[in-house]
Amino acid sequence: MNFEKELEHRTKEVETIVKSYLPEESGWAKTVMEAMNYSVNVGGKRLRPMLMAETYRLFGGADKVIEPYMAAIEMIHTYSLVHDDLPAMDNDEYRRGKKTTWVVYGDAMAILAGDGLLNYAFETALTSFEMPGSSVAAKAKALSILAKKAGIHGMIGGQTADIEAEHLGGSVTKEHLLFIHEHKTAALIQAAMMAGAVLADASDAQVQIIEQAAYEIGIAFQIQDDILDVTSSLETLGKPVGSDARNQKTTFVTLKGIEEASREQKELSAHAIELLASFEKEGYHNAFLIELIRSLITRDR
Repeated sequence: MNFEKELEHRTKEVETIVKSYLPEESGWAKTVMEAMNYSVNVGGKRLRPMLMAETYRLFGGADKVIEPYMAAIEMIHTYSLVHDDLPAMDNDEYRRGKKTTWVVYGDAMAILAGDGLLNYAFETALTSFEMPGSSVAAKAKALSILAKKAGIHGMIGGQTADIEAEHLGGSVTKEHLLFIHEHKTAALIQAAMMAGAVLADASDAQVQIIEQAAYEIGIAFQIQDDILDVTSSLETLGKPVGSDARNQKTTFVTLKGIEEASREQKELSAHAIELLASFEKEGYHNAFLIELIRSLITRDR
């Protein structure tokens, strides 16, 4: 398998699926729909819907029922970025090399675009109940996972702890930081992979292993983000570097240094791969998924 070529192919497939579920820009609410679509169309790795699709395939899923959930997870992720970029949050003017939504449409419309994407994500996921493939119970469980991992016990809870940590200076502990990253970053990766497993009818025990692997992938992904914020450039990363330092945020890099942070990132990624590879003895294997996780270790954007 040529991983780079396969990644490009599958990214295009995910891109097509996500864009097919975006709202039509019309009527009196046209502007918010334009802002929503602009936010999604800025691009990105489409990591979460891809992880969802590949976990679905890992457990033998082959129906189109996964597609509205793929679009939904990307909408939820995008809404969080739109709100993250606002002046009241990180005050970033660039995202993926393009002007952020609030810069183009203004604060108020960016807030509404984020709200719109969050609500539209669940509208989109609910269309799965009109599609064949997966049981009603599995679809309901997948929806519940998305809701919880995106909410106050997931991403929003992590964002809350992150904002409050900004005022604690050097007193932020590793435990506090892990809570932030588990909820703010890992939670949506868990949601993606767990929903994919559930929709493919994986057992409860298998879903638990996926949840742990996704946690480790999420923490490793965030550590690499922290490293890139120090070592990369606007041209490479597509967003301003050094924002963590500007906002006086404690990160794995400020807490442990780049070398130790990098070591932990590699260990977490390696163990996540071990967990996913453990399904081979049960007859479940997805070589592309394993390589996708490996690629996150060395990514530069």
